[in-house]
Amino acid sequence: MGTQRSGHVAMRDGEFPGEMYDVVVVGGGPAGLSAATWLARYRRSVLVIDSHEYRNRWTAQSHGYLGSDPADPMALLATARAQLSRYPSVVLCDGAATTARRDEQGRFVVGVGNEEFVALRMILATGVVDQFPEVTGFFDYYGVSVFHCPTCDGYEAKDRTVVVFGWSESVTGFALELLDWARRITILTQGRRFEGDEGDRQVLADHGIALIEDDAVELVGQPGRLQAVRLRSGASIDADLAFFSIAHHARVHLAEQFGCELTQDGCLLVDKDGQTTIEGLYAAGDITPGIQLVSVAVGKGTTAGVACAISLQGQRGIPNSQTGS
Repeated sequence: MGTQRSGHVAMRDGEFPGEMYDVVVVGGGPAGLSAATWLARYRRSVLVIDSHEYRNRWTAQSHGYLGSDPADPMALLATARAQLSRYPSVVLCDGAATTARRDEQGRFVVGVGNEEFVALRMILATGVVDQFPEVTGFFDYYGVSVFHCPTCDGYEAKDRTVVVFGWSESVTGFALELLDWARRITILTQGRRFEGDEGDRQVLADHGIALIEDDAVELVGQPGRLQAVRLRSGASIDADLAFFSIAHHARVHLAEQFGCELTQDGCLLVDKDGQTTIEGLYAAGDITPGIQLVSVAVGKGTTAGVACAISLQGQRGIPNSQTGS
């Protein structure tokens, strides 16, 4: 059974296989656990560093994952962690990776607290951070009545009244996507001026999407039974569900320490195998370009994990690797 490190303390009979690995995976979400699983199946020693700061940790259900629709996302990850821990070459470490560099031998060195771990390869699956609306009681409703992804949760908005928080030009396309499901849509700009041009305003008007440049201050109703959004002006807007499209930022702080190339949107540029512009450094999940879904993250993790394992073929591996032992 794989070793569990919590608070950087070995948890299996006081044993710990050392500070060096074939691969270190930073991120314990769907992409990172998927990558680690396939590396383990290639019998490579793997350290998974997991901060537990998952993007969907507030979400009650995730959708569209084959065979598990819907699923409790935290339960899904717990099952994946338990299954991964059965591989003897895997170590799970709870903590946040804060530093990363390459040593004089070209190996990857990752800092977690006061410790450093060394690996021949590295996979980043650190995800993204969303910017949330500043509305009283927001987190009581987030993941139950308020969502950030139309693709993920749009089906639950079918034939319902929806409010969208956002003010950038991109909120136009975001709201239009919800037309596949919602009966009525209102955009609230949180008191800011809408950044779209007259063409955007006309498109919204043509589709019957109301645009209100007022500040939402409170959600009215119970989590799971949202009724309205109260505005600073004192008015209320009927709402069964709410979505938001403000900003999200890829966690690329470790990649930047290596000088990885980013896309225009701030994601990590990767090739078909998930390798970044730094040889031996891979990435998977929401920090890479493309649609952001659990199913896709798992697929990207699989691609990066298998490609990373194959890149090590012919190498004996470090002492605690099962490959070549």
